[in-house]
Amino acid sequence: MNPKTPEGRPLSKVEIKGAEARHYDLLMNVVTGGTYPLFIRRVVRDMQLQPGESVLDLGSGTGRNALLMARYLGQTGRVLGLDIGDEMLAQAKRRERARPDVAFRKLRIEEPLPFEGEFDAAFISFVLHGFVQEARLRIVDNVYRALRPGGRFLILDYQEQEPAEESWPVRLVFRAECPLATDFVRRDLQALLSQKGFGRFRQVGYYRNHVRLLEAVKEGATPGLGSKPREA
Repeated sequence: MNPKTPEGRPLSKVEIKGAEARHYDLLMNVVTGGTYPLFIRRVVRDMQLQPGESVLDLGSGTGRNALLMARYLGQTGRVLGLDIGDEMLAQAKRRERARPDVAFRKLRIEEPLPFEGEFDAAFISFVLHGFVQEARLRIVDNVYRALRPGGRFLILDYQEQEPAEESWPVRLVFRAECPLATDFVRRDLQALLSQKGFGRFRQVGYYRNHVRLLEAVKEGATPGLGSKPREA
């Protein structure tokens, strides 16, 4: 059962089950007009992952993104993916067999996570917008605790927009994909992350800047692997 807020509202709209989960990768390819495979490869390249880094993948789905990230991490790096959907995890576990440096666990990312300063980077892809705001804040807190000082939070999601900027195709996508996305794009994510202890922001835009990769660094005195100077 999908957990709810104290007011009785669903915490998220991102849990995928049934046929949609079993064919998720194919559906992503179809709804993006076949561009998704090249798009996500470009995103992973733009993340600027380094050999030896450890990466936490929140809402890892079928594991496709985790395997792409692992290619940049060398023999000493690792990716840990977290997801709650059994059908998604079953696909990810099949992919895990081919990569000893990639693992997946069944954990809710909006509930307290058992990680403290373990990761150089955390990645979340088209998941954060699907939670109500109070759950988003808990996810950000989880990431802050899980990262080493100087670690990077990498958020791939819809770009912020004012209501006047939202075209009818954008509104249609939000209604069909996740109604909570409308709330997400009207919030100042960078300001929120600043309040939570992140800084040194960098972003890359995609799909005519309707989508962006936002990088936020956990401020701290001891830089981790993920805090090396990078190109803007």
